[in-house]
Amino acid sequence: MNYDTRITPEGTIITDDGNPLLEDEESARRSRRRLIIGAVAVLAIIIAIWFLSRGGAADDAAAPKTQVPVVTVVSPGRGSVAGQINATGTLAARRALPVGIPGEGGQVVRVLVEPGQWVGQGQVLAVIDRSVQVQQQASQAAQIQVARANADLAEANYQRALRLVDRGFISKADVDRLRATRDSANAQVRVAGAQLGVLQAQSARLNVVAPAAGLVLERRVEPGQVVSAGSGVLFSIAKGGEMELLAQVGEVDLAKLSTGVAVNVTPVGSDRTFAGQVWQVSPIIDAQSRQGTARVALAYAPELRPGGFASAVINAGSVVAPLLPESAILTDEKGRYVYIVDAANKVQRRAVKTGLVTENGIAVIEGLNGTERVVLRAGGFLNPGDAVKPQTAAAN
Repeated sequence: MNYDTRITPEGTIITDDGNPLLEDEESARRSRRRLIIGAVAVLAIIIAIWFLSRGGAADDAAAPKTQVPVVTVVSPGRGSVAGQINATGTLAARRALPVGIPGEGGQVVRVLVEPGQWVGQGQVLAVIDRSVQVQQQASQAAQIQVARANADLAEANYQRALRLVDRGFISKADVDRLRATRDSANAQVRVAGAQLGVLQAQSARLNVVAPAAGLVLERRVEPGQVVSAGSGVLFSIAKGGEMELLAQVGEVDLAKLSTGVAVNVTPVGSDRTFAGQVWQVSPIIDAQSRQGTARVALAYAPELRPGGFASAVINAGSVVAPLLPESAILTDEKGRYVYIVDAANKVQRRAVKTGLVTENGIAVIEGLNGTERVVLRAGGFLNPGDAVKPQTAAAN
């Protein structure tokens, strides 16, 4: 193929009909320029993003250095704190009287009381069949009559002998014998009377009676049942209706109690609170639970059912100390402590010793004088020496 060519003064070769080799070279140069321009643009974008990210990270790193956390603080002061001990326990009769069969027993004829009834001292609770005992008493009464007749006859014979002895018809030995016969007959009358008394007493013991006035708690006998001295408890009576709470108290708190301390008792399932007082403090501590029993005397009320569960709030004196909520007091392996904010608004750790626990907070008996600014919440996120911005709150 022939091409007409000419050379320009600048030395460029120009073809009239066009040279494909030269056109491909020009196209390649344009492609390279576009690639270079694109690479430069991408590099510029990457550099810009890198500078922006470095600037944001620097701002984020600098932010914590300029932000100071706000914490709520309080100066608790000092005041009289009423001590309270919370305890739980079981309700029971203060004096539960078990009533059983005092005699030989027999078949129950009637039961005259039900649980929940009040009874008086000596009141009959149940009646046992006494038909045999009635016949025995009748027989013994007849024996008394026989003995009395014999005694009357012996007396008459003795008196007759006394009149005849002076006339010599009867010797003094016969008189002595008749006197002895009279005395023996009188003694037989007394023996028969005593035996009748025994039968009457045995018959009276067939009645099951209340040993004292009180409230019937349990009935364990029914008509037709055969009972004896080995039948066990037939009735249970709360003497005078008096109740008590057997409150279980830890050995540390038990040492703070004494008789006469006021207690408020709330039975489970009831919204009523009953006033009582400690009348006995256990002299022993359970080796397993490390608890003792405080016996709280209570007056009768229908809501106080023996065997039921109840909670108690026991007054345990008072102390003068700062009072803080539970959230302000922290604990670790070194013991209990609080965070206070000093004059430079820096957090400082202060070891404390706590005392009485009340509904309004915990008494701090050592470590604070009440004038410090104590961090109320979020103490677990602070460290000694941290700068904070304190915000004062009213003390509880």
